[in-house]
Amino acid sequence: MSEYERFAEVYDQFMDEIPYGDWCAGLTKHLKKYNIEDGLVAELGCGTGTMTELLAKAGYDMTGIDASAEMLQQALAKRDESGLEILYLLQDMREFELYGTMRAIVAVCDTMNYLTDVDDFITTLELCNNYLDPKGVFIFDLKTEHWYRDVLADHMQAVSEEDAAYIWENSYDEDTKINSYDLTIFEKGEDGRFDRFSEYHEQRAYSLEEIRAMAEEAGMDFVAAYDGYTENEARPDSDRMLIVLRERGK
Repeated sequence: MSEYERFAEVYDQFMDEIPYGDWCAGLTKHLKKYNIEDGLVAELGCGTGTMTELLAKAGYDMTGIDASAEMLQQALAKRDESGLEILYLLQDMREFELYGTMRAIVAVCDTMNYLTDVDDFITTLELCNNYLDPKGVFIFDLKTEHWYRDVLADHMQAVSEEDAAYIWENSYDEDTKINSYDLTIFEKGEDGRFDRFSEYHEQRAYSLEEIRAMAEEAGMDFVAAYDGYTENEARPDSDRMLIVLRERGK
């Protein structure tokens, strides 16, 4: 089963511990550093649209991009409820197309870690550079090698709720820097019985040196790396980094 095909149905239910509000506050603070207080902003890997909606409420004209039709169905349902004017596009971030340039592009919640191939990462950066206004910024987070190797390691996570449950098994390969996730989900059907389905995910850790090199290859300027969504500089023991790259010129 492809990534987020069935998981989309219960994604928000199981990811409710993610501090989206705090992340949005940190993200908008960084955007405003570059005088981006409104205007066109695109989100890569927008998923169910939680951050997209928060940024729209913060005053940005949002476009959400995701390769999962199932995740976008959840995002569209949220848009119908909120009444926000958000454009959603069903596109792979390695080959996305926009109608014009953006003041900024963002990607949150490990979206860029899903690019396990260096060439795919560079291609995505090249597209961002192409669709950014002059001196526009691409801001994205990345889980770090420290997180995969020392915190997550090979732990198994199990969560159970009244109508759904999941088991999340992890395995990190230090040679390839790829973390594999085997996800087993149990979802309660209308007949009261639980359906079982599985998904397989992979994410890759990247060092700051690799990010700098890929940004250079893609023609973008490396600006900063922060410790998560704070304004503090990224550290070797940061669990998550927030990276800022700038459009260099077409």
